[in-house]
Amino acid sequence: MTTSTTSTSTDLEMFDVLKSKLFTAVVGDILDQMGLRRQFLPPGLSPLQPGAKIAGRAMPVLEADVFEETGTGHGPMAQKPFGLLFEALDQLRPGEIYIAHTPIPRYALWGGLMSTRAHYLKAAGAVIDGFARDAGEIEQLGFPVFCRGLYAQDQGPRGKVVDYRCALEIGGVRVETGDLVFGDREGVLIIPAKAENEAIRRALEKSATENQVAIAIRQGMSTVAAFAKFGVM
Repeated sequence: MTTSTTSTSTDLEMFDVLKSKLFTAVVGDILDQMGLRRQFLPPGLSPLQPGAKIAGRAMPVLEADVFEETGTGHGPMAQKPFGLLFEALDQLRPGEIYIAHTPIPRYALWGGLMSTRAHYLKAAGAVIDGFARDAGEIEQLGFPVFCRGLYAQDQGPRGKVVDYRCALEIGGVRVETGDLVFGDREGVLIIPAKAENEAIRRALEKSATENQVAIAIRQGMSTVAAFAKFGVM
């Protein structure tokens, strides 16, 4: 499995394994066992499309709130609406996930036209620790978006992208370019690239063992006996 930020066939196979054979709970349990205990993004992030899963490489985007709407500031992007948003969007690579958050969730960070562009670039989805809008358009595309909810207020006069492909911290979780992102309806995980091979291997093993536990419990084995025998619950 590669740690490159450019998606390869091996990456695509890994993304498929995550979405078809695993779920965040079991991978999160394994990360806990590996000593990586702060890998879930904050609770409340959920798929816009019910039941959707997301897997891909992180492309972090740094967003800043804007409170000067007249463009009279002196910063390098004072006269640049949306900041570097369009540049960041156009830099998405196949298999990558646009991941961003805003300190104060008061506007939408993602929408339909952004989804259209990302879909064309074969990005794997978007994870927005904030709001999205244009839900119908996104759902029609079938583009995976995880967010905190829907809110139509535009970010134009309220927020700007100030950097991208830079490390972020969201709810105490560090996100770096190329980290593995995996999400389902129970949460979104950031899996450090250096830990992904071991984490996925062990998660697959744990999932297989849990299936055996489920069979044993359905056949009458107590949970105490099942945990003693299989070591998982």
